[in-house]
Amino acid sequence: MKLLDLIIIFGYLIGIVLFGAWFGRKQKTTSDYFLGDRAVPWWAVAFSIVATETSTITFISVPGIAFARGGNFQFLQLVFGYLLGRIVISLLFIPSYFRGELLTVYQLLDQRFGGKIKMVAASLFVVMRNIADGIRLLLTAIVLAAVYASFQPAANSGTIIAGSIILIGLAMVIFTYFGGMEAVIWVEVVQLGIYIAGAIAAAIVLISSIDGGLATVNSFAAQVGKYSLFDFTFDHTRTFTFWSGLIGGCFLTMSTHGTDQYLVQRYLCTDRPRKAIVALLTSGGIVLAQFIGFLFIGVLLFAFYQPFTDPAYATATSTAFPFTGGDRVFPDFITKYMPTGLSGLVVAAIFAAAMSSSLNSIAATAVNDLYKPFRPARDDKHYLRVSHLLTLIWGIVQIGVALAIRNQPGSAINQALSITSLINGPILGVFLVGAFLRRVSQTPALIGMLVSMCSMLYVFLGTKTAWTWYVFLGSLITFVVAWLASFAFSPAVKTLDPIGPLGPIPDKD
Repeated sequence: MKLLDLIIIFGYLIGIVLFGAWFGRKQKTTSDYFLGDRAVPWWAVAFSIVATETSTITFISVPGIAFARGGNFQFLQLVFGYLLGRIVISLLFIPSYFRGELLTVYQLLDQRFGGKIKMVAASLFVVMRNIADGIRLLLTAIVLAAVYASFQPAANSGTIIAGSIILIGLAMVIFTYFGGMEAVIWVEVVQLGIYIAGAIAAAIVLISSIDGGLATVNSFAAQVGKYSLFDFTFDHTRTFTFWSGLIGGCFLTMSTHGTDQYLVQRYLCTDRPRKAIVALLTSGGIVLAQFIGFLFIGVLLFAFYQPFTDPAYATATSTAFPFTGGDRVFPDFITKYMPTGLSGLVVAAIFAAAMSSSLNSIAATAVNDLYKPFRPARDDKHYLRVSHLLTLIWGIVQIGVALAIRNQPGSAINQALSITSLINGPILGVFLVGAFLRRVSQTPALIGMLVSMCSMLYVFLGTKTAWTWYVFLGSLITFVVAWLASFAFSPAVKTLDPIGPLGPIPDKD
C-alpha cells in the first residue's frame, strides 16, 4: 500500500467523525436522537438494513467461508431462510410497531406482559449486541493492522491490532455520540455504495490477476465442489444444510430483524408500517445478491492463492491454509495485491461497514427500558444527556470486548452469529408467546425465558448442535414452557395489548 491509500483511509475516518458532528446540531430531543424524528425515507432504511446485516463481518468472513478447504456456496441456504423470515416479520410484527409512539421494540413486551419481561429482554439485547459488535470492531482492526504492517513489517502484530481497535473504536464512538440514529442510517447508505464498489473492484482485480481468468477459476472451483449449493442432509450438528438454513435462518431473521432493537429501530425511523415492510422486503433481494458476490470473491481468492498446490494443504490444521483463519485471507489480498488507490478504497469500504454502529440502539434500549423505570418523570433533556453518556460507556465496552478476544481463533462470523443466536431465541420466543398465547401472563412468560436460557446454555456448551438451530430451539422452548406454566397461574388480563396484527395494517395518510 502507498501514501495515497493511507490518505483515502484516514480521510474517510475523519470525514465520518465530521459527518456525525454535523448531524449533531439536529439532535434536540430523544426522538431526534433515536428515530430521526421518523422522517427517514423507506429506501434509505432499506439500504441501512442491508448495510447493517452485511457489515465488516460479511465483508471479511464470508469470502473466507468459500476459500476454506471444503468451503462452498452452501452458506446461501441460510440466506434463503433470511428471505422467508422477512415475510413472516412483515405479516406478524411490523404492524405492532406503529401502534403508539414506540422508541424501542421491547416496549411492546411491557404493554403485553409488564416491566419485568421488558427489562429481561432489553438486558439480553444490551449484552448480546455489545459482544457481537466487539467482534466486528476486532475484524476491522485486523484490516487496519494489516495496512500498517505493509509499511512496518517488523512491528508487533498484537500491539498493532490493539492500537487499531482503540483508534477505530474512538472514531465510531465520536461519530455516534454526536450524530444519533439518523446520521448512522445516512452513513450506512453511503457505506453500502462504497463497499459494493470496493468488492466489485477487488473481484475485477482478482479475475485479471489469475492466469486464464474466469475459465481457470471455474475449473478449480468445479474440481473441489466450490459451487455446491444444497445439502438436504438432516443433521443437527452441521451448520449449513437446507433444513438448518431454511428453518434456522427464518427464525434467526425473525429474531434479529423482528425483535432486535438494532434493526427494528430503523423501521421506526419511517412514519408508517407499509414503508417499513417495503424497506425490509427490498433489503432481502439486495442481501441475497451480496452474499452470492462475497462467496464468489472467496472462490476467486482460492484460485488466486491456489493453496491446494502445497503438499501440506490436505493435512493442515487450519482449513484456511496457508492462513491461520478465513478472516485473514481477504485482508491479505487487499493490502498486498490491490493497486494503489483501489486498495485504499476497499479498506475504506471495510471501515465504512464498521461504522454501522449499534451504540445508538443500545443507548435507546438502556435509557427507555432500563433507566426510565427507575428515574421516571424527568424532562427530555435529562434523558438526552443520559443517552449521550451511555453511548460513550457502551463504546468503551465494545472496545474492551474487541481487545479481550483479539487472540481467539475461528471465523468471526460464526462467533458473532452463535452469540446472537444463543440469546435471541428466548427473546423471540416471548414475542411469539405474546402474539399467539393470549392467556399467558408475565410470570409464565418469564419462566419460559429463564428455562430457555438455561437450556440453550447447555446446548451451547454440552452438545454439538449447530448454531443455526439455536434461535429455533430457544424460541420453541420458551413458547412450550410458557404455555405449560400458564396453567398454574391466572390468565393474562384481557385489556393487555397483544403482540401481532389486529385487523388491517395501520397507516397514516
